Amino acid sequence: MTQKWVFERQELVRFGHCDPAGIVFYPRYFEMLNALVEDWFTQGLGVDYAQLLGPRRVGMPSVRLSADFKRVSRMGDMLTQRVAINKLGRSSLGLTLQFDGSDGGCRVAFEQVLVCTSLDTHKAQPFPPDLRAALERVTGIAGAV
Repeated sequence: MTQKWVFERQELVRFGHCDPAGIVFYPRYFEMLNALVEDWFTQGLGVDYAQLLGPRRVGMPSVRLSADFKRVSRMGDMLTQRVAINKLGRSSLGLTLQFDGSDGGCRVAFEQVLVCTSLDTHKAQPFPPDLRAALERVTGIAGAV
């Protein structure tokens, strides 16, 4: 199935991403994933992630995350990182994320579920209206639940 990618960016694999074997140390992929999601919110959706978590007190924790490591990445590789939405609920968001090498081959693929929460109560809550509108705009689904 072909994904409808809603955000894409490039990231260079650096020395600090790699282990002594000269390949990306797998926890670094999770750090890259988190940075990708933050940038997608701010740059792709137009909802400032730092403001969302800071003054607005809206959390977006991962409640489910899986990774399939397909091929190694080495220092100097350029990764194309992509985000697709596979489910939009009242307070949850299902994502497919993929990092591809410059050869087009998938290096790692993720499935992630984020839940919108109050950082004061740590309970699930509906997406704020501006975030909901941005998510509906990129999915083309109005009033998704």
